[in-house]
Amino acid sequence: MKLSTTFWIFLALAGSALAAFAQTPPPQASPATPPQAAGGRGGRGGRGGAPQPMPPGPNPNSQYCLGPDSMPQEGVPKGEIRGPYTLPSNVYPGTQHTYWVYVPAQYDPESPASLMVFQDGQAFKDEKGDLRTQNVLDNLIYRREIPVMLAVFINPGRRPDQVEPSPEVGWGDGFTNRGIEYNTPDDKYARVITEELMPVLYKEYNISKDPEQHGIGGSSSGAIAAFAVAWERPNEFRKVLSNVGSFTNLQGGYVYPERVLASEKKPIRIFLCDGRNDNRALRADGTYDEKRDWFYQNVRLMKALTQKGYDVNYSWSMNLHGQKFGGMILPEMMRWLWRDGPVSTDPKDMVERSFRQPASSKKPAESQQKN
Repeated sequence: MKLSTTFWIFLALAGSALAAFAQTPPPQASPATPPQAAGGRGGRGGRGGAPQPMPPGPNPNSQYCLGPDSMPQEGVPKGEIRGPYTLPSNVYPGTQHTYWVYVPAQYDPESPASLMVFQDGQAFKDEKGDLRTQNVLDNLIYRREIPVMLAVFINPGRRPDQVEPSPEVGWGDGFTNRGIEYNTPDDKYARVITEELMPVLYKEYNISKDPEQHGIGGSSSGAIAAFAVAWERPNEFRKVLSNVGSFTNLQGGYVYPERVLASEKKPIRIFLCDGRNDNRALRADGTYDEKRDWFYQNVRLMKALTQKGYDVNYSWSMNLHGQKFGGMILPEMMRWLWRDGPVSTDPKDMVERSFRQPASSKKPAESQQKN
């Protein structure tokens, strides 16, 4: 049977269409959403909002990786993390704080130790996370780059029936007291640390009473909480480590630059770090609220502290909201904050010229010398 000319034309057109379809690349999948950042915020979006416009190019976090100071090193004595412990709160009735205590191998109960307190403790002590603080402390203490210090990893407060923050369930926003405790610019959280936590620590450990030997740090909302503790209680804490600090209008925290300029200078040393691609409060529809721009508010605070003559250091990179950049430079932040410890220049001082050994392995004469 003869086929009509129309049929052959149809068949040719169909074949051409199929060939064209086969050569067309499949639609490109949109970039994977980065892991959630501190406090449950998506890396490319603002707090609870739609994704913010991003510049072209690689993921802003693609350049950051942990260095050797953040990894376990052969021959370095490992400290112990004790806990978890529960701290009932009278400042926030009905809540409690879970915390852990890092005790370095070199801790000697006969010698007062320095202290660091890290908010969102579950993240700072996470052995597989972006911070790995225990490794940093082990390495820097061993090499005498920071003093022998205890560290507390404390979680935000929660009711007993609420879930404990963890790397698996999140940082606590929406299911603990984190948002109120950490982001409100008042003295209530400072009271938790100085009136509820510190007396327990002093009872259990030999911690220096010198506020110059007390540091406090955090990330995101934990960073503004750390700053508030030192700001409200500078006679208790004088060193602050802030990563992507939420000095924004979550609970009015954008007020600190004005408070710094209006107040007498306080004896606080602070290291700020943030990224140009932190939550910028710039939405796809073009609206913008500078009070919720993390990077802008961190820079504002840095300028106010600098103008007032504070001992301030800072580092601005390309990072998203989270711990990628802050984790990479955590060792350097700690070195800078603790740079003025005692040092011997005596070439015959073989204790000073030796790596710090575990307290249990010290000779009797050596244990009486400075740490």
